[in-house]
Amino acid sequence: MDNNTINGMNELLVKMRAMASQAQTPVQAPQQISGAADQVGATKGTGGPDFATLLKDSVDSVNAAQQQAGALTDAFQRGDGNVQLAEVMVALQKANVSFEAMTQVRNKLVDAYKEIMNMPI
Repeated sequence: MDNNTINGMNELLVKMRAMASQAQTPVQAPQQISGAADQVGATKGTGGPDFATLLKDSVDSVNAAQQQAGALTDAFQRGDGNVQLAEVMVALQKANVSFEAMTQVRNKLVDAYKEIMNMPI
């Protein structure tokens, strides 16, 4: 497994942990939310990454990890001498962990959406 793949997985896990910790922060008061919305708009205007881009990058990274694990599994099953069982198992575990983390982020987003939709106007 090359260093680019390992670095990509580490970046993905850092992003997902940051998103998960943000999803667990307590709900803010309405005046704080409007101030935060102004800051988000300002950040977006200054060229900072937006949420959709971060989410898409995270999903793409999880997909790449799963495809790599699948390719290593297929190569091992074909009897490729360059692929070791330990390498296949590590790739499969990384793909599984990244998928589970993405699932948890998705669940937090769905919970937040449901909570917002249930708020009285």
